[in-house]
Amino acid sequence: MKVHGAVFSTASQRVIACLYEKKLDFELVPVDMSTGGHKKEPFISLTAITSYVAHAYAHKGNQLMYSDAKKTAISSMWIQVEANQFDPVASSLCWELVFKSKFGMTAAAAVVDEKTAKLGPVLDIYEARLAQSKYLGGHDFTLADLHHLPCIQLLMGTQVKKLFDSRPHVSAWCADILARPAWLKVVAMQAKN
Repeated sequence: MKVHGAVFSTASQRVIACLYEKKLDFELVPVDMSTGGHKKEPFISLTAITSYVAHAYAHKGNQLMYSDAKKTAISSMWIQVEANQFDPVASSLCWELVFKSKFGMTAAAAVVDEKTAKLGPVLDIYEARLAQSKYLGGHDFTLADLHHLPCIQLLMGTQVKKLFDSRPHVSAWCADILARPAWLKVVAMQAKN
């Protein structure tokens, strides 16, 4: 299996983490994002890729989707919450607080303040959910949790970490998912580049 992407891309990291969770072999085909290489071919969305992998290889590795219809619906809802509520804010914070400095740019303080203020209420919703179950989709790690990994990893090295740490269930969830062997392999890949 070939993954077209860049190891520092959060979208690529989600796909790679999914493949590691499923214990599938893959080849990373580098894409030069600085020249728009990721826009030259018809790449499909990460949610479609991870969902396909989780279903097509359900018999391999760790289960990332439930077979029970009700549990699947709950997990799917949290995948949408990640995509529509968490990721837009978290990705913006990652850009401002992590990536801009790598490109010699300065974070826009007003944007950081605005996005930080928006992330807090989202994490309050997560705190309430995680008080009821170990993971967002239920009592098992699923794609709903996996999709959060890249941004959480980056934000843990910024001042935004305090938002996660101040919510005990969110903090425990972050510690749990960031310590998964599959995710640690993604982190190791990043360290090599």
